Formats: sequence, structure tokens, C-alpha cells
Amino acid sequence: MYRKLILDNGIRLVSERIPTLKSVTVGIWVNAGSRDEQPAQAGYSHFIEHMFFKGTTTRSATDISREIDALGGEMNAFTTRETTTFYVKVLDQHLVQALTLLSDLFHRSRFGAKEIEKEKQVVIEEIRMVQDDPEDLVQDLHTSQVMGAHPLGRPILGEETVIGSVRRQDLLDYMAMHYRPQDIVIAVAGSFDQRRLEQIIAREFGHRKQTGKAAAPARQAPEIHGGVVLQRKRLEQVHLCIGLKGISAGHKDRYALYVLNSVLGGSVSSRLFQEVREKRGLAYSIYSYLSGYSDGGTVTVYAGTRQREVERVIELIRREVRRMAVKGITRDELRRTKDQMKGSLMLSLESSHSRMNKLAKDELIKGVHTTLDQMICDIDAVTMKQVSRVAADLFDEKTLAVTGLGPLSQKQLQLMR
Repeated sequence: MYRKLILDNGIRLVSERIPTLKSVTVGIWVNAGSRDEQPAQAGYSHFIEHMFFKGTTTRSATDISREIDALGGEMNAFTTRETTTFYVKVLDQHLVQALTLLSDLFHRSRFGAKEIEKEKQVVIEEIRMVQDDPEDLVQDLHTSQVMGAHPLGRPILGEETVIGSVRRQDLLDYMAMHYRPQDIVIAVAGSFDQRRLEQIIAREFGHRKQTGKAAAPARQAPEIHGGVVLQRKRLEQVHLCIGLKGISAGHKDRYALYVLNSVLGGSVSSRLFQEVREKRGLAYSIYSYLSGYSDGGTVTVYAGTRQREVERVIELIRREVRRMAVKGITRDELRRTKDQMKGSLMLSLESSHSRMNKLAKDELIKGVHTTLDQMICDIDAVTMKQVSRVAADLFDEKTLAVTGLGPLSQKQLQLMR
């Protein structure tokens, strides 16, 4: 059973009671991520996420860890380009304790100067870890390429120089601007008593007040850029990203694009996986994925291959993109993909954690809840004509972007540029 409640201060509570489960997951979603940072704030959202676990006015970092372990639960957080999320998953009998703990972290974290200095080093090491992982690095390079100077193009983790010089007041000022009640959604899914839940949420979060800070600047839609960017690096493989313009997360054509992505490279039965890996043995890892934001998106193909096969792999990917743009997909592919999507969807929503994620995203993206039955109907409603139209519109080689990282030769660098 779904229910939405808006607290007096503007915080939104969206909940789905599932009595058959024994767990409950609570997530606090802040509608602010790396795209909302100024260049001089690059990495603030992610850094703040870290600091929430470093002690409150009543609990040390060790106390927090021990308390969630004693409940047999899980507590964590993550930052994306558009949101920052703090969540806890526990047995339903421990919901009150979990909410009290989560509230303490969210409202009374100390942001101690010594802890900030220690965490700077932790985050800088995290940034360097991405630099040492070529699959992650090439995707960051690719995002920067296709988004250009837009804030969506910056790495979520931020820049070393910015993190190294961040001050406590900088973080507090950023939170005052972006952590306003109307920017917060609390999502709860699992087994709980509805009336009791709403009472606790009102008690723990209803007192959060509006700050005197001005609202954050409005987001600007990104412009997707094509072209070729190649970076030489001593590696065993060349890592490639080939990207195209996508659509926003709430777009009316999103299910048609989900179908196209699945057929292109989103599964082991996809065209690219079968052609590039299974038939030709040119790559161990090749896949495609969608990135959907509130006002735009991208389609990306990733592949890792031998240096001498780079041009061949790129051409095979481009050939498949051209083919789909002109001919779309077959009726058999549409039928199989719809069945696969519906099966994956139903399996993915079997846990309280995944249900909590869906509740929050529905509220933040569309402002309304979409039931599982509605989603199944939307998938069933996708037609060959719609898929062909979306493919012709988005799979345009004029907007294609190629990013390469690895032991590329000078000849390859010159030819591909």
C-alpha cells in the first residue's frame, strides 16, 4: 500500500507497506548532487555524505557503527550527479531505533575539524583509486567529453585540489543552500505500522527548518557533444566508450529506449555481446547502458579490447548503431526484450531496499508513484513504430562521441581524430 505525506515543513514522506516482508528500508534523499556544485565546490556533495558518518553531538563514529551492527542492519550512503542518499535497512522490529539513529546523523553530525582533515585523505585516495581503474576512468573521461563544460560532466568524487582545501564552513554553507526541507524526500518500504511510522517521522524530521540561505541556482539542461577524445596510457587493453544522445529519466519514450539499449548491448543476448565477444572474440567485456537525468541523458557503449583491434571494435559498434537507426529491431527482439524487461523488473523489486529506491525516484523525477502493474503496462505498450522512431532520432552518428584510453599508437591517434 502506497502513501504520501507532506510534513508541515515541506519534507515529503513516501511509503509502501509490504506486510509479507520482515525487513524495512528507510532512505533520506536530498535533491542535490555533483551537478549542483560550482567548479570551486567540486566534490562537496560526496564529501558531505562521508562526513555524516564521522560522529554526532551524541555518538562517535564508533558508536554509530556498533549501534547499526547490534541491530543486525545495514547503513550506508551514496552520491549521484543529482542526489545524495542516506539509508538504513533493518528488521521491522528495529525500525524505531534505526530511524532515531538516522535522524541523529542527518541533523546532528558534528563535521569536526579533525575529522574533516582525516576524511580529506580518504576521499583523495578514493579519487586516485578511480584513476587506477581504467574502466571507471574512461567512463569519467567520456562523461566529461559528451557533457563539455556542463556540471554533469564533472566527476562525482570531485577534484583533489578542491577537496584538499575544503573548510568546515564551506560544507555547512553548501548544506544550508541545498539541504532545505522542500529538497528532501524520505522513502520507506517494507513491514511497518503506517500510523506509527508517520508519528516517528514527524517527531524526528518535522522540526527541520528552512534556512536563510537563498535557493540554489536552477539546473540548466545539458547539450550533448560528439567527437573523438583519445588518451594514451600504459595498460594491457584499450578501454573504449562510444556515446550518443539519450533522453531524460522521466521521458515518455524511456521504455522504448530501454528496449533499444537491451537489444544493442544491455544483456548477454544483445547484438553487440553476441557479435563482438561470442562470434569474434574481440572483447571480454562489452555492454551498453543508459544515463538518464532530470533534463537529458546519454546512451553509452563500453568495450575493452586489444590495441590492434580498436578500429575493428569501434566499426562494429558504429555499424550496429547505423543498422538500428535505419532498420530498428525485429519483432522477435521486441517480444523477447519485453519479456526480459518485465522479468528483471519484478525480480528487482522483491527487496525493501529496491522498493525504497523506486519510491524516492518516482517522487523526485515525476512527483507521482507508478505501480508495478502500470510499469508492466507501459512496457507492453511499446510498439515497433515507437522503437524505430526513437532509434532514428537518437542513434545519429553526427552526435556520436568516441573516448579511448590505453596503449594507442600515434597512427591510431591521428587516424581516429
